[in-house]
Amino acid sequence: MPRRTLLALIGVSAALAAPAAVGAAPYQHTTQPTAEGSGGAAATVDSVATTAARDVLRRGGNAVDAAVAAAAVLGVTEPFSCGIGGGGFMVIRTPKGKVTTIDSREEAPAAMRPDSFFENGSALGFADARWSGLSAGVPGTVDAWDEALRRYGSWDFGRVLAPAIDVAREGFVVDATFASQITPDYFDDIPSTAALYLDPDGTAKDPGAVQRNPDLANAYERIARLGARKGFYRGPIADAMAKAAQKPPTASTADHIWRPGLLTVKDLEHYRVERRAPTRVGYRGYDVYSMAPPSSGGSTVGEALNILEQVPGYAQMSDVDKLHYFLEASRYAFADRNVFVADSDYFRVPLRGLLSDSFAAERASLITGTDPNQTVAPGDPWAHQHGKGKQPKPGVSFFSPTQSTTHLTVADRSGMVVSYTFTIESTGGNGIVVPGWGFLLNNELTDFNYDNPQHANAPAGGKRPRSSIAPTYVERDGRPFLAVGSPGGATIITTVLQILTERIDFGRSLPQAIADPRASQRNPPATATDPNSPTAPEQAFLDLYGAALTARGHTFSKPAEIGAATGIEFLPGGGFLAAAEPVRRGGGSAQVVSP
Repeated sequence: MPRRTLLALIGVSAALAAPAAVGAAPYQHTTQPTAEGSGGAAATVDSVATTAARDVLRRGGNAVDAAVAAAAVLGVTEPFSCGIGGGGFMVIRTPKGKVTTIDSREEAPAAMRPDSFFENGSALGFADARWSGLSAGVPGTVDAWDEALRRYGSWDFGRVLAPAIDVAREGFVVDATFASQITPDYFDDIPSTAALYLDPDGTAKDPGAVQRNPDLANAYERIARLGARKGFYRGPIADAMAKAAQKPPTASTADHIWRPGLLTVKDLEHYRVERRAPTRVGYRGYDVYSMAPPSSGGSTVGEALNILEQVPGYAQMSDVDKLHYFLEASRYAFADRNVFVADSDYFRVPLRGLLSDSFAAERASLITGTDPNQTVAPGDPWAHQHGKGKQPKPGVSFFSPTQSTTHLTVADRSGMVVSYTFTIESTGGNGIVVPGWGFLLNNELTDFNYDNPQHANAPAGGKRPRSSIAPTYVERDGRPFLAVGSPGGATIITTVLQILTERIDFGRSLPQAIADPRASQRNPPATATDPNSPTAPEQAFLDLYGAALTARGHTFSKPAEIGAATGIEFLPGGGFLAAAEPVRRGGGSAQVVSP
């Protein structure tokens, strides 16, 4: 079966069909959007990765072991979305009920300054900034895996990386989605990238080809043998990363300018993940946990939920009425996010104010049930927490036209839950495969508001750029209810918010909420929508709700795919319902230990 077959939601018998087993070579993805059963569950965009996680759970590993195993496989099969050249955010619920997070966001090199992306007095355009060594931050993914395994896992690096090493050596079948993510126009400038992902004629590999990556297998083996610090952040891999960023390894025939970067081996040696307290809001009897700054995911999802909880009768409204308030709550939350959220080690973020009920009530009072706003100004969250702080001016956010990232969700029978989103930023990162080691570097530093040296999210040495990643865990009365997350740049926030509200307020099942057509309002006049629906791929959000919302004054931009979410719901009696996309990114993979 081709990897990215377009499917609608499938019936129970198809949902429980066995996927392609790990151990076959070359590996091949099969779509399975839902699975229900016991013993543990996993959901990712790729069945090879999901199967690796499920097998770890079957062999006695816990949810953290399984999550790292799946993430390493995704670094092979989804290399344009994630990998050890990037970073991410992980929310973990321990068997005893503690919720914690690991921030492995990439850091700016120590030499970076607020005007590092300026030339001749002006900020670089996005493409010029991205396709360069300048956009590469210090990767955090390997340190996150190490931290998670040491504190919460039960397997060592060698054991959890074994499935990914096997996939990298044996190879997997290229599909249409993988081939479409290759960018020959830039990839052919970098010989190490071209050799891995282009055919000899300089075009993208065709669907049906087998993709192998022995260099990445070697990198994983080195990490497995020596650990994160010696294996990745020091030694030949670190040397190769710094060299590739400082002097991009371009071909003599390169037809683009690849600007030198600032990443050094000392930056790599000094990198450490941060363990942070999660954000938490109460919503209609549920406790919703997510990521604190430098991610804006938890604060913005949380603020929007708080606003919606202030709307009288929201849960009983029609779908169109709910969507109107959902869009407006998103608009107001993004207006505040764009000004007040940045790396809290460099900027005082009014997080308590942003997540306070009183601030939500103030913002909700500005929303009417009829005419939407075009754009709104930020509020003053400082008035809703003790102390005073700056209200900086907004800057330009350089949204990538090819936003990438991937999300995985894993749970085990002991009550451990992992919601993990990780990324290399744009699809294909900065385009530089580290010579000899088989992984792409990130372009995360373009997530800074690099056009405005005075912005809260302006570049600085050691600073982590603001993210929109929102891995989310929800419980009720101290018991797990669901975990969910999504890729998609700034649309991550609205995707997670929409899934939560549809599940809790609209009466949708988790698979329905993940599959439903989406809208993303981030405080421009027009709302972005996507073309998918739960039952018919040709039926878009605008087909279902456009006329009614347009009559209220909403406007919409051209539809484009939004998100590729995965999630797990915890059923009475200890069961699991795992769910992935049936359509987006070609369809994902959900599996349980015992169907």
